[in-house]
Amino acid sequence: MTVLTLSEVLALELSQDKLSATLYFQQFDDSIVFTRADLEGWLKNQGVVYGLDGEVLDCIARDPAAQSRKSHIVATGDQCLHGADGSIRCLYDMDEQHLRPAKLEDGKVDYKEVVKLRNVRRGQLIAEKLPASAGRPGKAVTGEVLPGNDGKEARFKLGKNVVVGPDQNTLYAAIDGMVSMTNRDKINVFPVYEVNGDVDYHIGNIDFVGNVVIRGNVLNGFRVKAVGDIRIIGGVEGAELLTDGSIEITGGILAGGKGQIQAGKNVKSSFIQEGNVLAGEDVIVSQSIMHSNVRAGGSVLCSGAKGLLVGGLTQAGEKVVARTIGNSMSTATTIEVGVKPELRTELTRLRQELRQLGDNLDKTDKALSMLNQLASTGQLTPEKLAMRIKLTATKRQATEEQGELKERVLEIERTLEETSRASIEAMNTIYGGTKLVIGRYTRFVKEGLKRVKFSYADGDIVMSSY
Repeated sequence: MTVLTLSEVLALELSQDKLSATLYFQQFDDSIVFTRADLEGWLKNQGVVYGLDGEVLDCIARDPAAQSRKSHIVATGDQCLHGADGSIRCLYDMDEQHLRPAKLEDGKVDYKEVVKLRNVRRGQLIAEKLPASAGRPGKAVTGEVLPGNDGKEARFKLGKNVVVGPDQNTLYAAIDGMVSMTNRDKINVFPVYEVNGDVDYHIGNIDFVGNVVIRGNVLNGFRVKAVGDIRIIGGVEGAELLTDGSIEITGGILAGGKGQIQAGKNVKSSFIQEGNVLAGEDVIVSQSIMHSNVRAGGSVLCSGAKGLLVGGLTQAGEKVVARTIGNSMSTATTIEVGVKPELRTELTRLRQELRQLGDNLDKTDKALSMLNQLASTGQLTPEKLAMRIKLTATKRQATEEQGELKERVLEIERTLEETSRASIEAMNTIYGGTKLVIGRYTRFVKEGLKRVKFSYADGDIVMSSY
């Protein structure tokens, strides 16, 4: 009688990362007999030399028949550990939470609280670099060393008026001023430009590299542009405010559908009426948002004592919160959350570009087909040959661009499904006539509801108590 060898009976499968080896029986014969040592020798012949599990091998050797009907992990390697990346630690609080409404003891909100500036003197330490940690190697079941990558060293993102110390690990102010971080995480020290009055024909447009404080109003048709923050003690009409930082408007926005308020970080105002507001992070309003186009990368918060949001379009990457949404006259009010507004705009643009690129590629393919036919019959002139070479290069470049655009479209479309943190919240009432959009899903409110929260779950927009 022929006795089967271990190689005829057993088979081995390594995981893709070589951190585990699984043994199973290809066939079984009652005459087969082996010891744990036989198994270890066979595994080593198969290249598995590290992390062998003796208990499992003993179990298989003792009773092969009982173990032949299932697979067994017989060796386990050591996972490598990647080091943590380094980071930059600022000695000043760069979080914009101080721009949010300050709550008083009685629960009311004071929207007139003065922003505390982060003042520094020339030569003062403002940030330091924290080192990365080293990785720890692992080991595969085949005996190979699995390297653990060291963390990446952090690098200062240098803005205006800062200098790196001799040790390359510290950052200092180069002038007296205020520490500020722009929307690309660049650390700056900006001086402050103040206007003691209105921005009108006596002042003209402002374009400043630091922070701007206006102790008056910004009138129709004027522009205020800043790299740092803009703070306006009065109100804003149909003007244009542009900044990489945050905007605070004490008196509110009464724009008449003109102008634009655009901030890389937060926009804070007492009210917005017929305004166009775009914030990279949050829009915080104490009284009301009426018939306006408001877009925020983070949240739109209108939760003061009045807290009314009615009419227009409000978009937020995360959530919209208001005391009252819509009104008893069912004024059309649209709220969209779950995707950053700029991504929705980018998606529309990319789809248009893809259509145009596809049309151009079709035309290029037809021209190349004609030239290839001429080449096959030996009728390709030097001029046509040059054209053929140029069109081939154009097609290759357009195809690569098409691939990149498609990849970006898919990336944005995936974000439409990532709506777990998105919500629309009515602290008091939401009226009929309101259209709600969360990610790619839409719901219409047909009748008034009290204290409700809308979020995404199981392929639909669901309602729960606030």
